[in-house]
Amino acid sequence: MSAAKTKAQNIIDENAVAVFSKSYCPYCKATKQLLNDMGAKFYAIELDQVDDGADIQAALKEINGQTSVPNIYIKQQHIGGNSDLQAAKGKLPELLKDAGAV
Repeated sequence: MSAAKTKAQNIIDENAVAVFSKSYCPYCKATKQLLNDMGAKFYAIELDQVDDGADIQAALKEINGQTSVPNIYIKQQHIGGNSDLQAAKGKLPELLKDAGAV
């Protein structure tokens, strides 16, 4: 397994909510804003600000098939991107509580 894939998997495994993000991405900002508004504790890694960001993004494609950001996990389950998170808004309080993120 590549170092980037190991790192991505560790981030997913070690955080109740993990957001793979890019600092300039409006969809990523909307995702982080929604999680903040719900009072969720989450880990966000800005892939455009870390040396191995492109490698991590490629590793995520291997892990879940998604190439875009944000790439969101709650309780080690792949949620998808911002539109998926927004669509799950009704279930989000329960998901976040179940994950121990609120």
